Amino acid sequence: HLAAKTNVDGCELDKPLGKDGEAWKVNVLGTQNVADGSLESNKKLIYISTDFVFDGTKDAYNEEDAPNPINWYAKTKFEGEKIVQSLRTPWIIVRIAYPYRSNFTKLDFFRAILKRLQEGLPVIAVTDHVFTPTFIDDIAFALDALIKNSSEGVFHVVGSQSLTPFDAVSLIAEEFKLDTSKVNKTMRAEFFKGRASRPFQLRLKNDKIGKLGIKMRTFEEGLRDVKSQMSK
Repeated sequence: HLAAKTNVDGCELDKPLGKDGEAWKVNVLGTQNVADGSLESNKKLIYISTDFVFDGTKDAYNEEDAPNPINWYAKTKFEGEKIVQSLRTPWIIVRIAYPYRSNFTKLDFFRAILKRLQEGLPVIAVTDHVFTPTFIDDIAFALDALIKNSSEGVFHVVGSQSLTPFDAVSLIAEEFKLDTSKVNKTMRAEFFKGRASRPFQLRLKNDKIGKLGIKMRTFEEGLRDVKSQMSK
């Protein structure tokens, strides 16, 4: 179940509407409908969730850590998780984070940054926020393995490297040999001023899927593969 309203600031605008808002209808009511269908057809439900269910106050998070969402998007996704966990039929919750690849229907953070660097436009990069970018191809391979293993439960399907957005920008520029003279450092308090609250320490651990033999690429490894994909 991949469908969701994922625009964090857009979801926050829905918060005053509560259950009548689009974020709740898509992320919670929509999940309930899919869960009901899974129960009626006796099918396993795989629910794609997010690292944002955590509040970002710990150094790192594993699957045993309790979620504590701090914005409306995260709240609605966590409500979806609770619906899935209440199912009497088998289920998997897969938490992903900042997915990227060379060609994707949505303009992911990697291609947005790459485009600005290639066009010589200013890039504002946060230095005090940690995230865990995930190569989309690895997510697909991990889902395939979880299905074949008949796995159940909660899994962090995320990359094997956590870093700051500034570090990510620097690595993108290095891999694609682009100028960084217009990369400007900033702090999260300034960059996200007036926007929905964000969890800022989102280092997710993927040891659990690692024990199943699933290898997730680091951001540096992912960039090399993305560059190779783009050259084909």
